[in-house]
Amino acid sequence: MDTKETLSKFEETVSGYMRELDGLTLEQLLWKPAEDEWSLGQMYMHLIRSAQLHLRNVALCLEPGGSPEVSQAGKTKWGEDLFKGESFPPERIQLPPSPQYTPPQPESKEQLVAGLQDTLRRMVEIEPIVASVFDPVAQRQSEPGKEIVRNTVLHPRFGGLNALEWFRLIEMHYRHHLLQKQHLCDAWREAHG
Repeated sequence: MDTKETLSKFEETVSGYMRELDGLTLEQLLWKPAEDEWSLGQMYMHLIRSAQLHLRNVALCLEPGGSPEVSQAGKTKWGEDLFKGESFPPERIQLPPSPQYTPPQPESKEQLVAGLQDTLRRMVEIEPIVASVFDPVAQRQSEPGKEIVRNTVLHPRFGGLNALEWFRLIEMHYRHHLLQKQHLCDAWREAHG
């Protein structure tokens, strides 16, 4: 999948998240089916915050001089499998509650809308840059572009990801959380009749 296809799928997924938000109350967004589970609002906050971090990593990989976080490390087996399948496995990943991994509750629906819109805006802005670096024709014409292609930033589970992989990961991650969104909406309906 090229960057334009990735961006198009991402726009479609974000549009779905935004439409869903229209029909939700703040009470629904803050409700948790169990103490050790996230609310729908926390899931949205997680998507926004992780995408902002992933976009930062895209930019780091694209810097010619790089930063100390940039290396040329490769992907782990998990990372290889993820990108081969072009999606996360349809399994629930549950991390223990902690300040590091547990997102805060949103303050308002407007905060979530603004976060989704900002993420989408940044994806649209960076897509042509990623495309130009990873386009095979551009790579043949630009020696510095070849160097940037090898730049990676480590993901804790997937290993070293380059700018294109971080870009694609954002779309895959948003799509993966559609399962959690469905689970939380179903749990709300069951609990509130």
